[in-house]
Amino acid sequence: MSPDRGSAAAQAPVPRYRSGVITVERVQTGVRMERSLLKVLKGLAEYLDLSLGDLLEGIVLHAFEGDAPFSPETLQAIGELKKIYGCTLTAADSHQLTEPPGSESVS
Repeated sequence: MSPDRGSAAAQAPVPRYRSGVITVERVQTGVRMERSLLKVLKGLAEYLDLSLGDLLEGIVLHAFEGDAPFSPETLQAIGELKKIYGCTLTAADSHQLTEPPGSESVS
């Protein structure tokens, strides 16, 4: 649904950055993800002193606005974490990953 183009809300600029705390409702999710990628994300969350959920929210919110979520220093840390956890996946691999039959058990 899109707002009425003539409404004041549709013409008001969206603030780029907000100050203060925004109260939200969070839900638990059971997302499946490639193992080494998850290890890198958990390591990055620890490195940045964030929860995994906060890290993922930040990545998604930046992506939704077409912005890069990481500084050059953080990208360097990600590179190191990928080496540590053996993550060789790249953006070119997205939407190409499959699982062997019967691998749906959680370990």
